[in-house]
Amino acid sequence: MSAASNPTLYIRLRKRVCVRRGEAIYLGRIAQLLVDSDYEEPLNHLLIHQPKENEGNKILIDMMLIVEKVRKLYPFFQIEHFGEPHCLIDIHESRKPPNIVQIIVVWLLLFVGSGLAIMNFHADVSMAEVHRRIYQLLTGKWEQHPLILQIPYSIGIGIGMIVFFNHLFKKKFNEEPSPLEVEMFLYEENVNTYVVAEEYAKIHEARERK
Repeated sequence: MSAASNPTLYIRLRKRVCVRRGEAIYLGRIAQLLVDSDYEEPLNHLLIHQPKENEGNKILIDMMLIVEKVRKLYPFFQIEHFGEPHCLIDIHESRKPPNIVQIIVVWLLLFVGSGLAIMNFHADVSMAEVHRRIYQLLTGKWEQHPLILQIPYSIGIGIGMIVFFNHLFKKKFNEEPSPLEVEMFLYEENVNTYVVAEEYAKIHEARERK
């Protein structure tokens, strides 16, 4: 078969994939494939890696491994790769039902901790004194507890937090990510970069030992 007539496999690896513990990793699960329909089904079910019990919860699948597997199945293939040269596999254990006691304890800790943080902030900036002074400037009277200012202010803090985080329980007001989601995304990106570098170092060491 001449090189001009050889079929071409266009492949784009997904950046990150989650699988269950013990689940086999097939090519169709970790990559988008564009190939002649005659080869599509076998390639989608091509076994790339079978995770072992002693492996960690993150596995790096390198493009070179995929090329090696595809070449064994179809030696005449031309392979064109786009995007990332690797795919990071997250191994997830089977989920256990949530522990109600733990949820309540965590909720109480967060509630008390956030409440204390807000109260300490207001004590540091003398917010009560500021409210009294504003009330005096507006009405000409001194009031020890200007509730007409303090109550709307307290409600406004809660509304402001909801708007800031763009969430009310599971409801999201618009598609714009909240600052917390952005920070979590950046953290995951940094973790993925570190894991990829560590896995490549392990692969290099393994090849040197061979």
